[in-house]
Amino acid sequence: GVVEELRARMPKKGKSAQESINSRLALVMKSGKYTLGYKSTLKTLRSGKSKLVIICNNCPPLRKSEIEYYAMLAKTSVHHYTGNNVDLGTACGKYFRVASLSITDPGDSDIIRTTPEAA
Repeated sequence: GVVEELRARMPKKGKSAQESINSRLALVMKSGKYTLGYKSTLKTLRSGKSKLVIICNNCPPLRKSEIEYYAMLAKTSVHHYTGNNVDLGTACGKYFRVASLSITDPGDSDIIRTTPEAA
């Protein structure tokens, strides 16, 4: 049917990489420490607590570049999430939109080690 045709057209890796990031994010939400939102992301970057920053794909360009610049100064890796802010909020298990988040303690998750390959 139509769904199978669409699935066949979609790149395989993108989906699995997305799902793996989502499951790792869920694990961070359960067992780790994180801050959601632009202001608190910049705060963790300034204080050097951030281990990984995740930005959604519809984050305003100026804001995105500002976060990237702070991350570069803090030598923190940035992961560009393939979904929009609604998807990122859902991936975090929240019922609100999330444009950016900062992971300060990954908990049981291996998200810090695996994101450079996933990105």
